[in-house]
Amino acid sequence: MKKYRFTYLLLLSVIIGSLLGLVFKEKVVVIKPLGDLFLNMMFTIVVPLVFFTISSSVASMVSLKRLGKIFKYMFVVFFITCLVASLVMLVGVVIINPVGSDSIIELSGELKESTSFLESLVSALTVSDFNNLLSRSHMLALIVFSVFFGIACCSLGKQANDMTRFLNAGSKVMMKLVKYVMYYAPIGLCAYFAALVGEFGTTLIASYVKSFLLYCGVGLFYYLVFYTLYAYIAGGKKGVKVFYKNIINPTLTALATQSSLATLPTSLEATSEMGVSKDIREVVLPIGSTMNMHGSVMSAILKIAFVFSLFNIPFSGFDIPLAVIISILSGIVMSGIPGGGLIGEMLIVSLYGLPASAFAVISTIGIIIDAPATAINVCGNPASSMLVARLVDKDKFLDKLN
Repeated sequence: MKKYRFTYLLLLSVIIGSLLGLVFKEKVVVIKPLGDLFLNMMFTIVVPLVFFTISSSVASMVSLKRLGKIFKYMFVVFFITCLVASLVMLVGVVIINPVGSDSIIELSGELKESTSFLESLVSALTVSDFNNLLSRSHMLALIVFSVFFGIACCSLGKQANDMTRFLNAGSKVMMKLVKYVMYYAPIGLCAYFAALVGEFGTTLIASYVKSFLLYCGVGLFYYLVFYTLYAYIAGGKKGVKVFYKNIINPTLTALATQSSLATLPTSLEATSEMGVSKDIREVVLPIGSTMNMHGSVMSAILKIAFVFSLFNIPFSGFDIPLAVIISILSGIVMSGIPGGGLIGEMLIVSLYGLPASAFAVISTIGIIIDAPATAINVCGNPASSMLVARLVDKDKFLDKLN
């Protein structure tokens, strides 16, 4: 009880918040600023946390060979797990057709002019000025900078010892700061769940309820079956035990904040308790928070199947493998691009030649399933980091589970 009392406190705060939302409905939105305060604190921490954790981990590596090994296995794991997530949701929409009502939400205003994929990719990986790195809007660019900053320190060896020590100290300070902010988490989560349930609990129209339930059902199946499988592959029964012992806090934080970045500090702490090496977890998790989105992959498949059903278009033939390709792009590439959700939704409309009104339908689906999708996104990274640790550290990782 002593070890998990904070987890129980978070669960209790979620339950209390949900009950407040059900009882007071829209009136409870007045306490949403208390939840925004928690989210703002987490967002404030994210930028320096990502810089210090990634750059210190890379700078502290004995050799760049290990870094290359981590990156190689990390991207292999990212691709395979995103492909599995895509196929699982594909089976789900084939078994249960996510048909909504006959009505389509009208698109208000003009669509933003979409840029080319290469232009979007360049804007994601780089910024025009250093100060732009200090914004969470350019997280992928910050990650790229942090990796190369760490490589530069590592390549200088002893000449950069002072800088490496500074980065390591900064990483420890940021993790300590995370613990302080988490003391406020019960209040923040309670307020957020109250606002979410109060605002959306009774207003979701019937045409989207089925898709929401379908996503939650398939998502829960994927969470329990495949994350268990990944943990078992990484560390056997002990791997499964240690995964579920530490994944509750990131899951609850993700459900409440609906932000992978805001949950990153909690995920790093949880993955540390899972026995994943510092250099692996502090490279895989920040990169994974923008490039390993299992929930986004599943969301893309659902959006495509839903809009096909709504417009009574057969979902068959080449449409199916194209949907898988789009979903993987959504989870690995688009998720790391600023405005990537918009680009991904526009990609669906343009590639399938759908009417413009389909954009509003797809966007609405994304809003409704945002919370469970974020939870799946977040929990996929600790699971993936365990797989990477098993591939990189081999039996040494298993020894840490004992």
